[in-house]
Formats: sequence, C-alpha cells, structure tokens
Amino acid sequence: MDLRLDGKVAFVTGASKGIGRCVAEFLAREGCDVVITARTAGPLEAAAEKIAAGTGRAVLPLAGDMSVTEHVQRCVDAALDRFGRIDILVTCAGSSPGGLLEDLTEEQWMSSLNLKFMGYVRSVRAVIGHMRQRGEGAIVLVVGNDGLKPSYWEMTAGVANAADINFASSVAEQYGRCGVRINTVNPGPVNTGRWDTLEKAFARDKGVTQERAHELTQQSIPLGRICEPEEVAALVTFLASPRASFINGAHIPVDGAQRKAIMDQ
Repeated sequence: MDLRLDGKVAFVTGASKGIGRCVAEFLAREGCDVVITARTAGPLEAAAEKIAAGTGRAVLPLAGDMSVTEHVQRCVDAALDRFGRIDILVTCAGSSPGGLLEDLTEEQWMSSLNLKFMGYVRSVRAVIGHMRQRGEGAIVLVVGNDGLKPSYWEMTAGVANAADINFASSVAEQYGRCGVRINTVNPGPVNTGRWDTLEKAFARDKGVTQERAHELTQQSIPLGRICEPEEVAALVTFLASPRASFINGAHIPVDGAQRKAIMDQ
C-alpha cells in the first residue's frame, strides 16, 4: 500500500534507539525526510547516518532534551529552517521508573512527568501553530498501555501516560477542525533496551530472576510474547499517513490484548 508519505517531513523525538529509531526508519522508508532528536549526540548521529544510508532520505539529527522548553523550541526551529515545514510529529522521548510507592522518590515522580508528559506537551505546542497555519498535520504520541491499565508497579508511567492520553483527546477535539490529527499508540512490553532495564528492576523488586520476570510478562499476554519495535512503528507510520485521514483522537493499544479494560472512546 502506498501511504502517500513521499516528500513529507517528519519530526521524531527519542529517536536514537528503540521505538523512536524504528519509527524514524519506517517513515524514511516511506519517503519522508526525517528530523530526529535525543539527548545524547553520539548515538543520535550514528542512527541518522544509518537511516540515511539505508533509505536515501535526508535525516537531520538534533541533540536536545525534551524536558527543557528551550531545547524543544530550538530543535523545531532548526527543523523548519532546514526543511521549511513539519508535516508529522511523533513523540517517543520519555521513560518512567518502575517500582513500589514506598520506594519511589518525589524526584522520580517529577522526572517522569516532566519528560513523558510535559515533554510531549512541549513538543506538540512547538509545532501546533505551524500545522494549524498550514491547515494540516499528523501527530502521533507513543504513550503506553499503562495509561489505560493501571499497575501498582508502574505507577509513574501509568500516571504520565494517562495524562498524555487525556491531553491528546483534548488536542484532537480542538485542532481537528484545523486539519491537524492527533492519536496515541499504546504499546505493552516492547523488546527494547528500556524494557530490559524495567524487567531487571521488576525482577529485583519481586525477588525473582530476570528469566522468571520475562516468563511472567509473556504469560500476561494472550499472544505469548512481547511486542517488537517494528510492530509499533508500522502502526505509527500508518497513523501519520494520509491513509489514516479520518482517524483522530484514537487511543490504540499494541499489547497483544494484555490490557484488561473496557474503554468508551
């Protein structure tokens, strides 16, 4: 299927590794020029070089911390200076510590909210005026199924993710009339370095081996395995494309039916 993305410009946060890097590569394969951001310049530049070599598209790496408003605006301004427009925004920058309430510090709570929630808000705010002025745009927030499926061990993630979902619904209602769509993709466990870190922490807190923690995770998913980043990236790429032109304000789980909830959308 032709996703009609050839020549579009995409801005992807948290794109030096994991889901974000995979999303950037998928968008470039479909013909997008891509701006990628992350906090650490070295891995970001390596990712940009590899994506550009593999796809033939322009890839602009911009080191920046999405928890800092000035960094977000600087990166968006640089993207507009280079390409003249931003058609697509995908936010993937953000991580939240797992743990029990009595073990989580206030600093961990605030760090999670500042990056995973406010970082998404900052990114959307930085591009929304440009998209509204052009009368079109597609925004996809990669959030997480904990925003819809509360878990006592993943409270910081769940709270930030729930806020992201609420925020996206509000923006979809406000700016849909301006031609700007916003949706969330909500993965469960995904086979990335970040999940490996969370799994180790879970195993520590539960007093089990990481192998056992992995088994428990797989058992919680009816499909019997965790997700691959490519599976998330494929959905994000579709939602960012004109083929998804009537999908706005949707919150789509990618968790193999791990989420046990009924939601009225």
